[in-house]
Amino acid sequence: MKSFIFSLLTLAIFCTSSQAQALKRLRHFMQAAPMPAGVTPYGANPKAGRYVNVVDAKIYYEVYGKGAPIVVLHGGIVGSTFEMHPFIDSLKKSYQVIAVSTRGHGKSEMGSEEPTYERKAKDAMAVINAVTKDSVTVLGFSDGAYTGYFLAAAHPEKVKKLIAIGAGEWKQGFRTFNNTRQLFFSMDSAYFKQQLSLMPQPGRFDEWLVTMNRYYSTVNIGKETLSTIQCPVLVMAGELDQNAPLKTIIAAYEMIPHARLSIIPGAPHPVFLVNFPAVWTSMLPFLKQ
Repeated sequence: MKSFIFSLLTLAIFCTSSQAQALKRLRHFMQAAPMPAGVTPYGANPKAGRYVNVVDAKIYYEVYGKGAPIVVLHGGIVGSTFEMHPFIDSLKKSYQVIAVSTRGHGKSEMGSEEPTYERKAKDAMAVINAVTKDSVTVLGFSDGAYTGYFLAAAHPEKVKKLIAIGAGEWKQGFRTFNNTRQLFFSMDSAYFKQQLSLMPQPGRFDEWLVTMNRYYSTVNIGKETLSTIQCPVLVMAGELDQNAPLKTIIAAYEMIPHARLSIIPGAPHPVFLVNFPAVWTSMLPFLKQ
C-alpha cells in the first residue's frame, strides 16, 4: 500500500483568484522544491481549457499546438494534467496535444457512474470527437495508460498508436486499496488543498475515494482486453516500478499483438519525472514511425 501511494508522483495546480498566484504556487505531490517560474499551468489554464458533456459529467480538457493529434492521459487518484507537463511542453511544438483531466481529477466532475476504465475510455473518446475527426495517438501514464488500453481496444478505427507507461497486467487483489483523505493529507496536505480547490465537487472527495478503492480492488486487466488491441503499442516502464512490477509489464507486452517494449534502468513508477530524457529518446522513434 505504501509503495503504491509513494510511487504515484502526481501534480496539481492551486486555483486562486489570480492566475499569477497560481503560477507562483505550482507544485506537485511531495515535491521537495518549487517548480521553475513561468511554467504553464496545465490543467487550470483558462486560455486552453474546454469542457465536453458526457452522460453524467462535464469533462475538462486543454488543447495545445498544431499537427497530428496526441491525447495525453495522466495518472490516477492523486493525478492531474500538470503531472504530464514534460510531455506537453515537448509535444506541443510539433503536434496538437489534447490533455484530458480524468473524471474526479482537477476540473472534471466525478459523475455518478463507477469510474471504470471503460467509462474513462468513453470520456476520452467524447473529448477526441469534440476536437478532431482524425485518428489519434494516445500517451498515458499509469491510470491513463490503462484507460489507453481500453480506448484502443474499443476504438481501433480511432487510435492509431498507444504509448503506455507504467501499466502492466493487473490481477485482482495483487494490491490493497484503502486510500483516505487523512492518509493523503498526512503525506502532502499542501498538494491536496490545491487539488480540492480545483475540483468542481470537493465535497464528494471522500465518496470518490471509496468508489475508487472498491473499483481498483476488484478490477482485472489481462489477455481479454490486451490481446484485442490492434494498433502498435509501446509498453514502457521504469525497471523498479513498484505499482506495475517488471513481470507484469512484460506480461502485458507479451499479450498485446503489436507491442514494443522499453524499460528505463533504475527508474521507479513515475519514470518520466525521474529521467525524462531517457523516456523521450525511447518514445520518439515510435512516434515518428
